[in-house]
Amino acid sequence: MEKVLIIDDNPGIISALELLLSLHGIDTVSAVTPPAGLQLLRENPDVSLVIQDMNFTADTTSGEEGRELFFAIRDIKPDLPVILLTAWTQLEMAVELVKAGAADYLGKPWDDNKLISTVKNLLELNELQEQQRKSQQQARQAREQLRENFDLQNIIYRSDAMQKLLEMATQVARSDVPVLITGPNGAGKEKIADIVQANSPLRDGPYIKVNVGALPEELMEAELFGAEPGAYTGAGNRARQGRFEAADGGTLFLDEIGELSASGQVKLLRVLQTGEFQRLGSSQTRKVRVRVISATNSDLPQQIADGNFRQDLFYRLNVIELKLPPLCDRPEDILPLARSFLDMGPGETKQLSPQAQSALMRYRWPGNVRELQNTMQRAAVLSQSETIDEQTLALPAEQSIDKADVSFEPSRELLEQTLTSCNGVIAQAARELGMSRQALYRRLDKYGIPY
Repeated sequence: MEKVLIIDDNPGIISALELLLSLHGIDTVSAVTPPAGLQLLRENPDVSLVIQDMNFTADTTSGEEGRELFFAIRDIKPDLPVILLTAWTQLEMAVELVKAGAADYLGKPWDDNKLISTVKNLLELNELQEQQRKSQQQARQAREQLRENFDLQNIIYRSDAMQKLLEMATQVARSDVPVLITGPNGAGKEKIADIVQANSPLRDGPYIKVNVGALPEELMEAELFGAEPGAYTGAGNRARQGRFEAADGGTLFLDEIGELSASGQVKLLRVLQTGEFQRLGSSQTRKVRVRVISATNSDLPQQIADGNFRQDLFYRLNVIELKLPPLCDRPEDILPLARSFLDMGPGETKQLSPQAQSALMRYRWPGNVRELQNTMQRAAVLSQSETIDEQTLALPAEQSIDKADVSFEPSRELLEQTLTSCNGVIAQAARELGMSRQALYRRLDKYGIPY
């Protein structure tokens, strides 16, 4: 049950507040001095709200005692909402404390309806924030546990979507079944393949990568399966070992598998079924043990419908499918990735201005992680200061969400940095983030950020 802590030197006020809150089913604990109140706060972890007076010594009206008590409460529980009870003589001090993070202030004598409404709203908000904090903590713990138990190849991510994908990737890595990684260009399919291979029983074996889409069609079969001397024009007088032979006992990563020729598809299907193949120009059957990981940005079911890809091969490759979402569908990953790309270069590390961070979050990233990496590396080179601004990023306007559209969700870190850079001016911060003041207020309340 939620509990409200009342700290006031007037027993009559404490009794009145206790009665009012009890009529609305709200439990209370109370103290008449700041030290006693702070002790109750330490002893009662279920306290969800504090109502505190501003003065505790006779003939004192400055509000300094209330100020000291407020910051002592913040030291114990930084996110705990605090309502200040103040007379008009302490109004300026109360406004200062609200800017420092107090939830609200109410004048004496207070309006019962307003006080109860404020208390209920703050208790509800505090519960939502507590749930969010627990959810974020659980997500951090899950990420840390995954990194401790598996080799994630230094991948940078924060999103739940990537967490679920990586949990599945590390799980299927233990088997030797074929894996198909799907997703748009530049999203990081090769990185996911690296993670599967690094956590597989074959991680100490060969790991051969082939970009099928970059191979000329006339050389594709020779590259994959090898060729005998003179098997094709320019083959030379020496036998050529194919990538399957090179990967024997290990893993073969076939990127852009949708570009494989029809004859290559037939041979690949046979290798997946039997582990057997023949070099180009040879009738000798060779046998290998290779785990195949393939990747594509193509719509293979549509290619099957168009007659360009074998359905039986698709089912062989697609025993396990790992779907990698585009970067625009996992916005939580944008800023961590951007900072990691700035850290890659030698010398001093550059920072991102709040405006630059907002621009990165608004941009749609059609080129995904690869485009983000190129953008950050270019900006690091062109920036003449330690802070990269929005102009240096030079993101195309046609691929950005309009500032009036607040479909992107700014992080707590971005909100705090923007407020700091704008000296706490809400209107200016809202403009920088491309949202209305009301929308900004809602997000500040959501994260419990003082304003």
